[in-house]
Amino acid sequence: MHGMESPGLVITTLGALLLLGLCGDLLARWLPLPRVTLLVVFGVAIGPAGLALLPEAAETWYPFISDLALLMVGFLLGGKLSLANLREVGRPVLVISVFEVLGASLLVLFALLLVGAPLPLALVLAGVAPASAPAAVSNVVEELEARGRFSDTLLGIVAIDDAWGLILFSLLLAVAQSFAAGSEVLAAEVAWRGLREVGGALLLGLLVGIPAAYLTGRLSPGRPTQAEALGVVLLAGGLARWLEVSFLLTALVVGATIVNLASHHDRPFAEIEHIEWPFMILFFLLAGASLELGELAHIGLAGLAYIGGRVLGLLGGAYLGGSLAGAPPRIRRWMGPAIMPQAGVALGMALVASNAFPQLGDAILPLVIGSTVVFELAGPVMTRLALLRAGEAGAGEGNG
Repeated sequence: MHGMESPGLVITTLGALLLLGLCGDLLARWLPLPRVTLLVVFGVAIGPAGLALLPEAAETWYPFISDLALLMVGFLLGGKLSLANLREVGRPVLVISVFEVLGASLLVLFALLLVGAPLPLALVLAGVAPASAPAAVSNVVEELEARGRFSDTLLGIVAIDDAWGLILFSLLLAVAQSFAAGSEVLAAEVAWRGLREVGGALLLGLLVGIPAAYLTGRLSPGRPTQAEALGVVLLAGGLARWLEVSFLLTALVVGATIVNLASHHDRPFAEIEHIEWPFMILFFLLAGASLELGELAHIGLAGLAYIGGRVLGLLGGAYLGGSLAGAPPRIRRWMGPAIMPQAGVALGMALVASNAFPQLGDAILPLVIGSTVVFELAGPVMTRLALLRAGEAGAGEGNG
């Protein structure tokens, strides 16, 4: 070996990680835990917080692997947003997603103010709270082979709630900055940046998705379609990163555009599904390896208030939204637990916030990292429980 980043070491490590992921997949069939949680636990075990088996260079792989995995997740979630599907579950998806975002944000804000947190810190964390983990949720749905109205509604919600969350985060960050600095110009800049990130993603998704929808079906199925689908997803994600707009939302809009406009819309989604899992294994293992369990010790009273406020806000918001949307009892009762996972999007928001508030960085990052450890490990378990209680595991139809 000629150094820590030698090609042989990189290839060997990736191969070992994929085989470790396979072990987690097999073990999940025997344990009452989702494979997502097992993969994250395995990642913690081999990472710096555990046995430190990964080469030093591995920490630089995570952003790239994370982007690839989330692009595929966003694209596949966009594929769930067909007009036919939205006609069936559209009202519950929109209403529940808005209420769970507002519920999580408001209860975290009140809980933090109750324990004496400074107003700017409370506003910033209230903006981070609604962020979800679409990769973890969709993977648990796929693992259980869940089919039915509850699963469709759940996937629809995680597909769009990060869009609402980005908008709300941008606005609350702007308000927090105006309180902290008294600078309306700075606040306006932050709000504009957030709205540009969302609006730019919508526009870019359409600009890539419309030609892609025209192209889809004109190539023969198999390898040409696979190259086409992966090329479209990577192009959209790369442009989104370059233009500094939300790459997850861009991929989602591309998927939604193709599923609604293409004549053979099922082909690209099937091809991405065929190649997605190895990237997801690497994503969850490296996510676990990047978790800093030591931050749990520094979470403090504000961290407990954040976790409690987010849990109660999601549960209450989803139940109230489901009631107003006329959703069946099982959706009202179990949608809150199902959307509990939180991961990378929240950490990204926390980094933006800590850059905007250097004086609060020492409070924001440890708290969000610590709470993410809790939600990344326990959240998928809650999603699995909710799907089982809703009666849709293994393509069943629940009644409750």
